Amino acid sequence: MKKPSGLTRAELKKNAPFYVLLAPFFVVFVVFMLIPVLATMLLSLTDFNSVQMPNIVGFSNYIRIFTDDEVFMIALRNTLVFAVVTGPVGFILSFVVAWLINEMSRPVRTTLTVLFYAPALAGNVYFIWQYIFSSDSAGFLNNILIQLGIKSEPISWLADTKYNFGVLMIIIIWLSFGTGFLSFLSGLQALDRTFYEAAALDGLKNRWQELYYVTFPQMGPQLMFGAVTSISSAFAVGYHNRVLTGFPSTEYSTHTLLLHAIDYADIRYELGYSSAISVVLFAMMILSWVVIQGVLKKFND
Repeated sequence: MKKPSGLTRAELKKNAPFYVLLAPFFVVFVVFMLIPVLATMLLSLTDFNSVQMPNIVGFSNYIRIFTDDEVFMIALRNTLVFAVVTGPVGFILSFVVAWLINEMSRPVRTTLTVLFYAPALAGNVYFIWQYIFSSDSAGFLNNILIQLGIKSEPISWLADTKYNFGVLMIIIIWLSFGTGFLSFLSGLQALDRTFYEAAALDGLKNRWQELYYVTFPQMGPQLMFGAVTSISSAFAVGYHNRVLTGFPSTEYSTHTLLLHAIDYADIRYELGYSSAISVVLFAMMILSWVVIQGVLKKFND
């Protein structure tokens, strides 16, 4: 006899304590995540200035984005470059550093973990980078270059369009050692060592084969979590740019979709258009998550 689909009353009663424990998190998710996302999608179809009632304009905001907004195309290009470069690089570096640290003794591992996780623990660390890349001769990097005779005049690292984008990439990658790094380290410490012994008997020849055939398959959830957080933070980059290179930056050289949405929401009060930009950014992030799941699927089966 075919088992009826759905949850039975007995199953609901059995799992009731778990539903009660999940309820607060579910409510928070709905109120602070799901409803705002749905509201943003609805507002993207309107002309709304936060004072008057929204006026429905259909897909006019989206047509305007792709046909009549040159700054959006600059922000789109910058966002894609940041995501494609800093996301994967931050992900790979976080794993490599976690892998190397895991091979060290416990005291050394603990010390290095704190040092590499420090960027995530620190609050406002921008003043450090502003000092390092200060545009005057008293700036750390400019002072070194002038003292060594490499440069005779200070460089405007955060204002000159030849340098500010690359400088931001370095800073963002440095800041990417966060929760993903810790998840990799915890996953490496929880590996089942018996698999390595079996792999050695099966003829694995080096650490790289061991890493691919033994380590990665055991770390599927951690790899997925680290990839999602790295790529998501790379797409959502903007606040670092705003503090370090100005808002807007020189010739919009470090302008991103997040900053473009903030520009239209906080300064121009075109909340409908800003919502449309946010929806485009959200769609790009969802697409990236789908691609990540496809790439890492073999390690999560």
